[in-house]
Amino acid sequence: MDEGGAPQFRVDPFWPKPLPNRWSMQQVTGISVDHMDHVWFLNRPNAPEQDEIGGDGNPAPVLCCVRGPEVIEVDQQGNVLNSWGGPKHHPAWPLGLQTVIADSKGFVWISGTNAQDSILKFTRDGKFVWDFGHRPTPEQAKMPENNQETSYLVNKGRFQLDEVANELYIIQQKRVVVYDASTGAYKRGWGGHGMPLSEVSNQPIPGYTWTGGPPPEEKNFVPELHFVEISKDRRVYIGERGQNRIQVFTTEGKWLQDIMVSPNTPARGCGGVAAVKGSPCGTMYKLAISKDPQQKYLFVADGHNFVIWMVDRQSGKTLGHFGGNGRLAGQLHFPNAVATDSRGNVYTGEVDTGKRIQKFAPVMAARR
Repeated sequence: MDEGGAPQFRVDPFWPKPLPNRWSMQQVTGISVDHMDHVWFLNRPNAPEQDEIGGDGNPAPVLCCVRGPEVIEVDQQGNVLNSWGGPKHHPAWPLGLQTVIADSKGFVWISGTNAQDSILKFTRDGKFVWDFGHRPTPEQAKMPENNQETSYLVNKGRFQLDEVANELYIIQQKRVVVYDASTGAYKRGWGGHGMPLSEVSNQPIPGYTWTGGPPPEEKNFVPELHFVEISKDRRVYIGERGQNRIQVFTTEGKWLQDIMVSPNTPARGCGGVAAVKGSPCGTMYKLAISKDPQQKYLFVADGHNFVIWMVDRQSGKTLGHFGGNGRLAGQLHFPNAVATDSRGNVYTGEVDTGKRIQKFAPVMAARR
């Protein structure tokens, strides 16, 4: 640890190994580490450069590369163990891939953010098992925001599986809604600071003029909501990119705590700051909880400052960060995914033009 109590990490520049079959590495929007410490990641091909996918044909016009599978499993050495997924894999394959969760029972859950994307359940080798559904009709997809509607969801891309209770937590608009993970039946939901769905505002949260301080206080959840994670002691962590804030709840929706991470970062449209106008803003992109017995740390992927923040889970105190904007090993360009394993390693995934996954090992573990 450093003087501030933050754990220290060193990037493994040779992990993972190059993908086989001339597959290109594309945007890594989601990472999940299973009970065997195998790493699953999404290889979203939404913004490929032509030289990254132009290698089809015999002879091929370029040496590298071709479009690869969209779900990839690798081991601790970085070898590909499993790969599948893409529009040809299943008729309802998500077009806006966002989340992958490999559960302890041998299933892999995939979701996307497009209106007709949903949450799909597969076996480890890609056999389709179940479709959550709850898709809107074309007319419903155009309807104004309605935080009281639970029969359909326009965006189901950011979700979490609670294996203890067999439930799906979905964050959408200004709320979290919970459904049965076997039947898809709606069970409960709440808004910011535990307010009932009936009180959640359907109006936009006002913007603000950034002058160096945090956004104005707001009781509602402030979009965009970017992650939901559940700890072993049954706390639910919801990330608000528009407020640089994590709200912590019980699984029944009782508010427990607010955690601010880099609170003075421009948010809600960047507060009108010309220097960053049009760029992503806010600090809350993805969250990973450490897997030590106490789950001591929160790791927050910040796609505005291009770092991973390290936070003490119980106190909410920010301990430090690693990364920083750049293309070298250990630097980050638009980190939008983060995960941890039982050995203390931290994995990051980059979108935009970053298009890579990296592994950071604890410094002390690396020296042993």
